[in-house]
Amino acid sequence: MGRLIVIEGLDGSGKSTQVSLLPASLQARGVDCRAIKLPNYEDDSSALVRMYLAGAFGSRAENLTAYAASSFYAVDRIASFCKDWRRDYEAGRLILADRYTTSNCIYQMCKLPEAAWEEYLHWLDDFEYDKLGLPRPDCVLYLDVPLARSRELLDQRYHGDAAKRDIHERDAQYLERCHAAAQYAIARCGWRRIDCMRAGALRSVEDIQAEILACLPL
Repeated sequence: MGRLIVIEGLDGSGKSTQVSLLPASLQARGVDCRAIKLPNYEDDSSALVRMYLAGAFGSRAENLTAYAASSFYAVDRIASFCKDWRRDYEAGRLILADRYTTSNCIYQMCKLPEAAWEEYLHWLDDFEYDKLGLPRPDCVLYLDVPLARSRELLDQRYHGDAAKRDIHERDAQYLERCHAAAQYAIARCGWRRIDCMRAGALRSVEDIQAEILACLPL
């Protein structure tokens, strides 16, 4: 089997930028690498995810339970695995994922009271890895950006147009709970935390990438 490296973080943390640039750096080191992005919004498998984020099941994320929404994302992941990247993974390639099952630990677990987080993590592990058969990541790197800075980056992405944000992105209190859930998952699940700030300023893309490369089990 290959290896699966996951880049996680809140919206606006720079995940997509890093995942788009890292393959070239890895291939220069002789690592056969392929990048993927989840959810796969181009495939029909993400239809329920897209409906959820657009507010079809309610205008707030909490209108759909953690377990229901988690299942939407899980179905898209197993479809992507079976149809798209399973052959590469089983052939021994390194798969670099922009989000994965780990995103449910952030965006769905936070809907539950903290006392239920441990139970949710056990459920998620069993459901996605054991029941559905998705591969477990070899390494999860969490790009940690303060919430205030994350909101600024989202404003830049959408040029200040709040209507373009999904139901997660437009809810500041929800994102605060997501941040808390992420810190719990970092400690509980053994993720590697990459601090994207230094001396109050956002680190350069190149500086962050260098730390990511140093953390990878190559």
